[in-house]
Amino acid sequence: MKILAVDIGTGTQDIFLFDSNLALENGFKMVLPSPTMIINRRLRRATQQCQAVVLSGVTMGGGPSGWAAEDHARAGLQIYATPEAARTFNDDLSKVREMGITLISDDEISGLSGIAQQIELRDFDFGAIQQAFNLFDVSLSGLGAVAVAVFDHGAAPAGVSDRKFRFDYLDQRIRSENRLSAFAYPADEIPASMTRLQAVRASALDLDVPLVVMDTAPAAVLGATFDPAVAARPRSLITNVGNFHTLAFRLGHGKIEGIFEHHTGFLTQAKLEHLILALADGSLTNRDVYEDKGHGALVYADQPLPLDDPGFNVVVTGPRRSLLRGSALKPYFAVPFGDMMIAGCFGLLAATADCLPELREPIMAGLSGSGAGTAPWDVE
Repeated sequence: MKILAVDIGTGTQDIFLFDSNLALENGFKMVLPSPTMIINRRLRRATQQCQAVVLSGVTMGGGPSGWAAEDHARAGLQIYATPEAARTFNDDLSKVREMGITLISDDEISGLSGIAQQIELRDFDFGAIQQAFNLFDVSLSGLGAVAVAVFDHGAAPAGVSDRKFRFDYLDQRIRSENRLSAFAYPADEIPASMTRLQAVRASALDLDVPLVVMDTAPAAVLGATFDPAVAARPRSLITNVGNFHTLAFRLGHGKIEGIFEHHTGFLTQAKLEHLILALADGSLTNRDVYEDKGHGALVYADQPLPLDDPGFNVVVTGPRRSLLRGSALKPYFAVPFGDMMIAGCFGLLAATADCLPELREPIMAGLSGSGAGTAPWDVE
């Protein structure tokens, strides 16, 4: 049984092909440019060539793609976008227009043929991933499921802060289902407000296999718990330092005891250490983080997490984990199955086992190391 897991961040998209016939360490994997970086490069080439562009497709991750779109318009070049594609940059389409982007309908795209270069927006491109695997004679036929992680702010109502809306969503999920896999959904259970997750589903409609979608940071933290040294600790504080967002979970006895989420760009090592210490002792407040331009913080358990116990309690993962390198907290750098970059994919697999119980046995056998454990050349 095979499952394709794709963890889509700002810098990279990390891809892992789980095969129940292989030891997890022998699974095939790729770390490639993120979709938003790919769109950034395509837009910047169009700017250099003084070429108009039309953006179609669905809502996807912004950041680098949005910066390139703004620069294209500032250069005095025409840029068109359908409403669904335009929401990549802002859910408020009036603000997209203020960027210099002209909104058009899907029916108007054909009229721009030969006038503007068409660029399709989407986070999940199964065809491209399949083509990459095919170049190495690896087939994606017969998949048991596909699991995809993206960061989703959600579509906040007018007048509601995106940061507050996002953090209220995290709080609601923890209070309703206190587990990391609560941030994962089968395709037909995605909340309507999670528009980026919904867009991933729209990009996967042609797949005739179950789809599971999940938020990136909980996926990475869940994946980090499969590092044997982390799993041996009954309580820990795991911080995922992403390119744009840093999210920390205080975990104890199978429950989420606390959480904070901030923007990585506003953090120094000293500030991040302070946040971790305050989350550990329970003194961190939502106001502390929100008024510092972060998303928020909440503590759900009264018992503080001691950070001076023998061994370690502070764990770090994520592409910008070096922010805590040399820290006085002496954090442990998690490497589940020997690969930090694929931690999110391992978390996706564990969440898929929760979302799709019929696949739970082979997935958990692989994650526990009790699967078949053969080498690639032993598999037909």
